[in-house]
Amino acid sequence: MTSLLLETSLFAAIPNWIRAVSYVDLVGIVLFIVFGIFVWLLRSFVPKVGAIAWVTFKEAIYQPLFLILVLVGLFALFMFLYIPYHTLGEDIKLVITQGLTLIKLMAVFLAVWTASFSVAEEIEGRTALMILAKPVSRRQFVFGKYVGVVLAVTLIFLILGFFFLNTVSYKVVFDARESAKDIPSVWDCTREVVKTIPSFTLSFFETLILAAIAIAISTRFSLLPNLTICLAIYVIGHLAPMIVQSSVGQIALVAFVADFACAILPVLEHFNMETNVAMDQPPTWWYVFCTALYAVMYCGLALTLGLFLFEDRDLG
Repeated sequence: MTSLLLETSLFAAIPNWIRAVSYVDLVGIVLFIVFGIFVWLLRSFVPKVGAIAWVTFKEAIYQPLFLILVLVGLFALFMFLYIPYHTLGEDIKLVITQGLTLIKLMAVFLAVWTASFSVAEEIEGRTALMILAKPVSRRQFVFGKYVGVVLAVTLIFLILGFFFLNTVSYKVVFDARESAKDIPSVWDCTREVVKTIPSFTLSFFETLILAAIAIAISTRFSLLPNLTICLAIYVIGHLAPMIVQSSVGQIALVAFVADFACAILPVLEHFNMETNVAMDQPPTWWYVFCTALYAVMYCGLALTLGLFLFEDRDLG
């Protein structure tokens, strides 16, 4: 009898969930349209950069890796819904943190992989020399490659992101059924999505920084060194601020190394919102705006470094 009541409550909540995700999906459709318009404007008004970006974007999404990442990501996000976490009603927080981390890591891997093959392989194969033989500057080449990688990263964020937000909304219904709670309202299903969007945006900004670093490294190194360096930067960027604040950070030498790493490497911990999600304290949009400025600044520095390295590169 109890099982029947639980199933009845689940079906009763489905209409509310459908109404909630309809708003989310409507925003998703609008963003896909905006994405398409941006690509068209890029190719129309900045033809040289736009052409390089478009070719890089197509190379990224046509390779099997893109499809594999999307399918694996969709499957994993779906499975996160049904994994028993035994957190006494807080399962949704783990679903959110795992989803954010999964999407970010897949997007970062795609960015590093695409940057390595699109820049390093073209330099080694002398394809870049053919492109630069045309009236295309090295600055346009580097920036166009970066924009192409960003387009591919944005697309995977859109695909996985809106499926993820749909699962977050449905998790409210699923947890209510499992805990025999009242039928969730439309706002109950929407609230968790609204709280997740700022953290999701910060994950996107972190990926943009790592994509810029990957482009810069690709002007000198191939895939394996690029992956290794980006992984090291990712780990240090998250651990260095924590070391500074910990008891280990009281040691002078450790504190100096950690501070030096924070000074020259991106402080990626600024974009990590797992603790905030666990404490039910989502970041404010003012914080998102400030971190966006930081991301833009560091992307500019990384691309400038990449251009500096590329200027001295012999393509002959």
